[in-house]
Amino acid sequence: MKSSLRLIGRVLACLVLVSAASSFAAETPAPKKKILFFSKSSGFEHDAIKTYGEPKFGYAFPVLKALGADNNIEFTFSKDGSLFTPEYLAQFDAYFFYTTGDLTKVKSDPRGDSNPPMTPAGKAALIQAVANGKGFLGIHSATDSFHSYGRNAHVPERFLDDGDKADDYVKMIGGEFIRHGAQQTSRLITADAKFPGMAAMPADFAPIEEWYSLKNFAPDLHVLLVQDTAGMKGAEYQRPPYPSTWVRLHGKGRVFYTSLGHRDDIWNHPAVRSLLAGALNWSLRRVDADLTPNLAKVAPQANVLPAYEAPPPPKGAPAAKSAQK
Repeated sequence: MKSSLRLIGRVLACLVLVSAASSFAAETPAPKKKILFFSKSSGFEHDAIKTYGEPKFGYAFPVLKALGADNNIEFTFSKDGSLFTPEYLAQFDAYFFYTTGDLTKVKSDPRGDSNPPMTPAGKAALIQAVANGKGFLGIHSATDSFHSYGRNAHVPERFLDDGDKADDYVKMIGGEFIRHGAQQTSRLITADAKFPGMAAMPADFAPIEEWYSLKNFAPDLHVLLVQDTAGMKGAEYQRPPYPSTWVRLHGKGRVFYTSLGHRDDIWNHPAVRSLLAGALNWSLRRVDADLTPNLAKVAPQANVLPAYEAPPPPKGAPAAKSAQK
């Protein structure tokens, strides 16, 4: 009898220890991860990432610092592309881009900053690091980087699909910026409410934003949000619905992109913060998600692009004809 009681006592003690260990594990924070937030602008520099001038500028940085504190992530903020080497990139678990233009040039647009560019070898090192398993996140103008057609916003090439000729960076991130029109209200359609952080996204989410018209979508995209183009004003939006936010694998690396992120109120919206937190932790492999390609299902006409509309002619010159390209 005493032997049985001792055995029962040992079992109960083991169960208590297991329970305590489980509780400790649940309360133990995830190991700290390091992310490089890179915001060099070889093209137009957005207010969200400016580090000078009016106090309202640079509003992306405090949001990221808060997300880092809440998710045990150490952000390194940099605009120096000359640092991009395999050795430098190896210290980070993921890279987060808010960039514009050809980042191998100091400026590919007069409106760019004057920070050092990355070398072609540095660009290749970045893409290889992601393929080898590092995470990559892009927001807003990250798709407005490494175009093949230069800086002119009105050249017809913007309105053509580049296919295999697209830049390697574009292939990695999964899409490319065409053009944007005036800021306006537009609805985003949820394509996957189960992705980490997406549960907070309202079904009727339709904020005012600077919406990007996009092309060169990777066929293996797992789309999270779709741009509902119905009622949008501007030639660049006269097209069927297309992806606005997505994830994909690039080699072994996890890639996330959202076209959101131009406005201060977008960065501070609870649903957007939740989305970014989920994307950060997913890119760092702390959580998993369904990555089944769904582009053909949720945005079947995404590759139907808007017609090219020539810019207004100079005063006194004959009007140019619009053409479908």
